[in-house]
Amino acid sequence: MVEIHEQRTIAASPERVFDWLLDPANLTVSPWFRTATWEKDLAGPGVGATRKLKGFGFWVDEQLTAYDPPRSCSYSVVAGFPLANQNGTLTCTPSGGGTHVDWQSSFTIPTRAIGKLLESLSAPLLRAFAFRAILTGCAKALEN
Repeated sequence: MVEIHEQRTIAASPERVFDWLLDPANLTVSPWFRTATWEKDLAGPGVGATRKLKGFGFWVDEQLTAYDPPRSCSYSVVAGFPLANQNGTLTCTPSGGGTHVDWQSSFTIPTRAIGKLLESLSAPLLRAFAFRAILTGCAKALEN
């Protein structure tokens, strides 16, 4: 199992940061993701809402399992390739004049897909090109 934990303080209100991070369209600031949308006919986030993410060599459907705007949300992968299991929690806490974001995620890749090797190779790439890239994109979009 791979565990990723990223944090960043962004000079914007928790409401703006939370809304930005939950909007699937914004996830494409990451070079890891090619498309990201809410499940068809979905007006927006809430418990049970599903984001459909596609990227280089993977696709996942993430379903929100907890939703407490603008403080936190949790999600799990309900379908995807090659991930067998993924859970994550995003927490936004007021900090000075901004918002401290704490993002934790864990995932596994099944053995049939050369799991352990792919986990060890993908962890640093996901950390840099997905999680950090998204938090950096959020800061650039909201701090200017």
